[in-house]
Amino acid sequence: MDDTPTRPTTDAARLPSYKVLVCAAIAGAVLVGSALYEESPPQPSPAQHRAAAARPAPQRPPQPPAVKPLGPADPVRLLIPAIGVNAPLIRLQLNEKGALRPPPAAAPALAGWYGGGATPGENGTAVTAGHVDTPAGRGVFYRLGSLGKGDTIDVVRKDRRTAVFTVDGVEVHDKNDFPDEKVYGDSGRPELRVITCGGDRSAKGGYEGNVVVYATLTAVK
Repeated sequence: MDDTPTRPTTDAARLPSYKVLVCAAIAGAVLVGSALYEESPPQPSPAQHRAAAARPAPQRPPQPPAVKPLGPADPVRLLIPAIGVNAPLIRLQLNEKGALRPPPAAAPALAGWYGGGATPGENGTAVTAGHVDTPAGRGVFYRLGSLGKGDTIDVVRKDRRTAVFTVDGVEVHDKNDFPDEKVYGDSGRPELRVITCGGDRSAKGGYEGNVVVYATLTAVK
């Protein structure tokens, strides 16, 4: 699986040339990995979709973040207790086409974060990605689609602070109709996206879409 969001940014003048995560880029590898087990990864139900953001009332200033944002600091570990994830985070960079390079397929337990955007806990939308499955077996985010609203995600940072995010939505987006602005756009608040492949299987053995977890900073440890 190739988790490939393109160029996360919080600069409105350079809004994402974000593209869908291209899950079929290593379709042969995914096909081999899928043959290791019969069941498909869980997918979120419509009840877990993120509620549409309410439009602010006229002349009402935007609401401040619920928790004071943190300064920049590289994340080192991602914990999602509800699905048993406790994974080291590696920095992900862009390839020559401007797409995010995924973690190595040979290391399915790794997750990655986009090092050119906001770090988790800062104002802006931080992006993390990982495999759902690989030739080596189930990936770190195999059960991502089973998360629900209210579940928590902890991101441990190099500054010894832990940014705690609460899930406010889990959705599947088709790769041919990926809502770039919704997923990657900057809300002016500290938010997190956790992304992996999902949706229907393609004829080539990859996936037709992406599971996207939307979460907002609600505490700092």
